Amino acid sequence: MGLLTRRPCGIVTESKVLVCSLDTRFRDSLEADSSVYSKYYRGVRTVFFSRMSDLLRAIESGYDIVHLFSPLSPTGLVADGQSTTLSGTDLIGKCCESEVKLLWIANENEARDYVKGFNAAGKPLNLIMTISRNGAKFDRFLDELLSRVSSGETLPLAWVSLVPQAQGPWQQEVPGCIFHAGRAAVKLPGVPRDPSRSSP
Repeated sequence: MGLLTRRPCGIVTESKVLVCSLDTRFRDSLEADSSVYSKYYRGVRTVFFSRMSDLLRAIESGYDIVHLFSPLSPTGLVADGQSTTLSGTDLIGKCCESEVKLLWIANENEARDYVKGFNAAGKPLNLIMTISRNGAKFDRFLDELLSRVSSGETLPLAWVSLVPQAQGPWQQEVPGCIFHAGRAAVKLPGVPRDPSRSSP
């Protein structure tokens, strides 16, 4: 896992989340990840897109987090069920234009395909690219990460807390991902906590 570039940014009032897929094969994972997001965020939309244009239109409507399932071609292209393709770099650009703060490619793809197709250098976007979900450990990791981030911790700080930047046995307990921190200072708050619930 890598922690790359950083760029400061502001604070979101209450984050909107799009959990989506361009491939029906990821239906179970889509529903599982969506249920985790729903624990921490009110504005979660979960949807399968059959057309790339529908995905791009949804991104344009204003989401802070886009959690996407899509297989990649060997050249890093994202494709819909109609064989319409978009490079990962162009997807990053579309997200930046629409003020997306975090784009997470949530299904497993080859690292080389990400390297070929996703160029986020200099882009104001946090980008997570999944290489291995590591089975059920992915949703446990997602839960722990969102718990921190939705409470006001920046993504890079939450990431380093869960993914130490050194090799060790802990690597067997987390998914394999590449993390590009292009919008490091942004905060993605979730549902405000009810103070009465923390009282004895």
